[in-house]
Amino acid sequence: MSISVTPCSESQKKPIPEWTQALGFGKFFSDHMFMMEYEDGWKNPRVVPYHSLTMDPASMCLHYGQEIFEGMKVYHGQDDRVYGFRPRDNFARMNRSARRLIMPELDIETAYEGLCELVRADRSWIPPKHGYALYIRPTMIATDAALGVRPANNYLFFMIASPVASYYPQDNDNLNAVKIFVNDKYFRAVRGGTGEAKCAGNYAASLASQWEAKKAGYAQVLWLDALERRNVEEVGTMNIFFVIGDKLVTSPLNGSILPGITRDSVIQLARHQGLTVEERPVSIAEVISGAISGTISEVFGTGTAAVISPVSHIAFCGTEHQVADGQSGPIARRMYADLLAIQYGKREDPFGWTSVIL
Repeated sequence: MSISVTPCSESQKKPIPEWTQALGFGKFFSDHMFMMEYEDGWKNPRVVPYHSLTMDPASMCLHYGQEIFEGMKVYHGQDDRVYGFRPRDNFARMNRSARRLIMPELDIETAYEGLCELVRADRSWIPPKHGYALYIRPTMIATDAALGVRPANNYLFFMIASPVASYYPQDNDNLNAVKIFVNDKYFRAVRGGTGEAKCAGNYAASLASQWEAKKAGYAQVLWLDALERRNVEEVGTMNIFFVIGDKLVTSPLNGSILPGITRDSVIQLARHQGLTVEERPVSIAEVISGAISGTISEVFGTGTAAVISPVSHIAFCGTEHQVADGQSGPIARRMYADLLAIQYGKREDPFGWTSVIL
């Protein structure tokens, strides 16, 4: 499909923020957005000035939760080029979410070309600074104006862009560690549910526990499985990894865990570097005993937003346990440095992950 582009007028353009840590994450939005509608097929793909959406109060996404989204980043990298990191994989994952929620799948190449046109329109919004990026948020919502529990017939797909610094406030080069709280009261998802889909309801279900964790001084919640309340699954915005002895261990994709793009990248990169990676159940008892005994030397989360986020302390059943020396470990630092080097086009990409957008 041909993608039309309507540029912003000078009066519509927003001031571009300064590229400092105060930029934060998801606070500012660029001048344009990509949109297209579905009614018996995707129609009218276009880049237009960023604007508010007008919706009928009966729109089905507001009542029955048919809403899915993705998150990816675009980088101002080597030789003044603009790089995307595994964008087609994000759109493929969005299609898996769409199938789970009975929503229409995207044509991946149309979505990718829409991303490229959006980035071309808003190139000046890409931070030219290492560790910073332009975050892209693709979203699909049901727009039928009707009441009654059923899949909708009409949908809106759109992408917006936001220049971002680190997800957690930190020196981008030092990779500060965060404290996490193990939840055994609330549960985010269960096998057979929507845990492996990136849908809005999963995040709504996480808010109560996240709120309690933040009030107690913790950055994120580490979820346990809902059936046995025994094995760790994932952190609120990240998948989780443990360095146990000489192995890198992470929870398996069992239907209740989001299949993270960064998770998969770390697994492939670690194996490429000769590390032994295990995808197996990890009990919270093993985590706590490993932190106490020192057999677990590192814990870190992975995700598009944070990339790599080392964990310094884990709180469980009223006791806080420090991981090793409470600092970021060598494997976390190496994964972070190597991933960013690939994302910014500064190092050879043996996996074919990066695409040159501009």
